[in-house]
Amino acid sequence: MSRIIIIDDEPLQRDILRTILVDEGYEAFTADSAETGLKLIIELTPDVVITDLKMSGMTGVQLLDHLPYEPLRPAVIVITAFGTISSAVEAMKKGAFDYLTKPLDKDVILLIVAKAVERMNLLRENIRLHRELYDKFKIDGIIGQSKKLKDVMEIVKKVTPTSATVLINGESGTGKELIARAIHYNSLRKTCPFTAINCAAIPDNLIESELFGYEAGAFTGALHRKIGLLESTDSGTLFLDEIGDMPLLTQTKLLRVLQDKEIRRLGGKDNIKVNVRIIAATNKDLEKEISQGKFRDDLYYRLKVVTISLPSLSERKDDIPLLVEFFIEKHNEEFGKRVTGLNDSALKHLMDYHWPGNIRQLSSVIERAVLMTDGSVITLDDIKGELKTPEANGVLNIEIPDEGINFEELERELLKKAMTKANNVAARAARFLGMSYKTFWYRLEKFGLNSGSGTRPPKD
Repeated sequence: MSRIIIIDDEPLQRDILRTILVDEGYEAFTADSAETGLKLIIELTPDVVITDLKMSGMTGVQLLDHLPYEPLRPAVIVITAFGTISSAVEAMKKGAFDYLTKPLDKDVILLIVAKAVERMNLLRENIRLHRELYDKFKIDGIIGQSKKLKDVMEIVKKVTPTSATVLINGESGTGKELIARAIHYNSLRKTCPFTAINCAAIPDNLIESELFGYEAGAFTGALHRKIGLLESTDSGTLFLDEIGDMPLLTQTKLLRVLQDKEIRRLGGKDNIKVNVRIIAATNKDLEKEISQGKFRDDLYYRLKVVTISLPSLSERKDDIPLLVEFFIEKHNEEFGKRVTGLNDSALKHLMDYHWPGNIRQLSSVIERAVLMTDGSVITLDDIKGELKTPEANGVLNIEIPDEGINFEELERELLKKAMTKANNVAARAARFLGMSYKTFWYRLEKFGLNSGSGTRPPKD
């Protein structure tokens, strides 16, 4: 029920207004002076205040100067029997919601009060959504206690209050956008826009118009002016995901934005000043891309003022129990379930898995398990179908990164693991790898692994 305080030194006017508002379903209180009314406002935090303009002591306009802003400044409707243009202008300049002259019409006052209540509800909802957004991306809310993540968060805390450009490196699914949002929503720019764009998802011939906008007639199909993301994100943060896939021509124009803080729309003649913080992310080795002529070195050095390297999930397995707990709680709320946790064998399976899809994959596995399980505890049967393991025929499911792999190192590791698993019995290790004993021993010698590796097998 919306709460309204009526301040008027005329008892009859107060009582009439109170009766009208109570009959309409509002909770109404009255005060015979601005001083008394101000005490009620502080105590009751009303949605709307209806105050007379001229009263002995503090006037209605002076009351506007003393209204509290926390938790939310009420909407004020000023009423008077001595209305003038100058007093109305003064009241509106001081933040009054509306200004009415006596005698008051019942329908008009109810309409204005309803609009004031609607405005207050919108403001309250806006504040609630902002608070939820800030809570969701607060730095302390990033899940994990591993040393690698703590090192990352130390950098994030230092860079957040600045406007420095940030380059985030990390495999797909490690949470690069989450870190970018945490930086934005904990910075002084948090009330301004955060815009994310995936450079790899937009065709080369469109990304420039998306970023810079265009004027009508700039190209075929440009029927009207379009504001680009750099301009619409003014004063905020632009997150450029997969920056390594940005076309070279667009890279050149982005470099100019970073240097000169201005843009020019496609087909435009004027430069436009912009104040945008750039956070870029990639899973590519940009130095390698530079050596291959695919990325500008001057842009690279402009972007990497501060570099944040996110660890893969396999590098921070200590965080898996905390992440699982977080995802179970999240998906319980989403699906209306009451899953309390997972059993030891399921947790061990998660800890032993190599997680090629990182946190995104873990979230998906837990989401499905919460949805499909019939009990209150997730078991191994609920998750094992979602985790790809080496196939029975011995073919490993190895993801090849964009930067490639060192095949000889891979072969050397396989030989060492086979020997460890076979307790240094070479013949047995050879069977694990599907090799003849002679081939296996040849490879051991090739990598210098035959000495001190246990019992030397007999020659065949």
